[in-house]
Amino acid sequence: MKISIYGDRFMKSDIFEEVISKKLNGYDLQFIKKDIEWPDGPFHNDYGTEEFSKIKEYFGSEEDVINTVQNNEILITDLAPITECILSKIPNLKFIGVSRGGPVNIDIEACKKNNITVVNAPGRNASAVAEFTIASILSETRLVTKGHQSMVKGEWRGDLYRFDITGRELSELTIGLVGYSHIGKKVRDLLIPFGCKIIFSDPYVEEDEIDKKNNINKVSKDELISSSDVISIHARVTKETEKFFADLEFKNMKKGSYFINTARGPLVDYDALLKHLKSGHLGGAALDTFEIEPLPKDHALRSQDNVTLTPHIAGASIKTVYYAAQVIAEDLKNYLENKDLINKIC
Repeated sequence: MKISIYGDRFMKSDIFEEVISKKLNGYDLQFIKKDIEWPDGPFHNDYGTEEFSKIKEYFGSEEDVINTVQNNEILITDLAPITECILSKIPNLKFIGVSRGGPVNIDIEACKKNNITVVNAPGRNASAVAEFTIASILSETRLVTKGHQSMVKGEWRGDLYRFDITGRELSELTIGLVGYSHIGKKVRDLLIPFGCKIIFSDPYVEEDEIDKKNNINKVSKDELISSSDVISIHARVTKETEKFFADLEFKNMKKGSYFINTARGPLVDYDALLKHLKSGHLGGAALDTFEIEPLPKDHALRSQDNVTLTPHIAGASIKTVYYAAQVIAEDLKNYLENKDLINKIC
């Protein structure tokens, strides 16, 4: 059995091969592998043009995909662009395992039309993003970033210890979580031991037993905005959530509060955020994703001393790679043995 793997320098094809070979022990397997240059180079962040107009967050070309898939029935990938045009040139393909929670690099409708089974790995990096979110919150609320910035400049900001400047502990704060699925609930679980008050807003999720036990309440978006000392966003990008936080939302946040985005750039109006950071209305922000990636070298956010900036790395961990590969390998085994698929998209 031949399996094509279109990997990259994060979801490495060698690791896919290792995990799949272990899961499919006893099968006679041959692998055709390719690793693209991402993340050393950025993926195509917006929807493409012409035949790529229905996909985004992909890396590579039509030729790359065709040469990797060849005549094989199975493709395992992370960022391969899969379009109707490409599918017409690899007619033997019947199964795609995409190791992402949101497989926006795959034209799902085209796959349905061509009777191609697609499975994914929902929540693959939930624990990684949740841990990173906690680190981001602490970087701002405990002045880690300001302290670091001063030290690399050769300064010693002893004033950060002053009563009127120093940070507050999480046990004193109300943390608002916008979006309460895999990642939002992981963040909740990590926050509970800190003793902070936690509230959440998500129209599709209700309070569960953990919430009830820990006095965690579901509230409206408006109430969350006005009540939170820290807001962390964990929603998916949809038409309804594009620029979900814009001028009005930032204006209505508590003075001196903090905004955390480890989700996606299109959720935020960054011009509005910058306005309220510069005015001092917001105490700070920790941002891992941006509307333009890579963030331009001259972007005004880079010069703000009340912002922690990272290059879209919240979901990057060794555990993420192995977990995603294991999830895909499990459903590949189910597919080959005609069993129910766990994470079937189509």
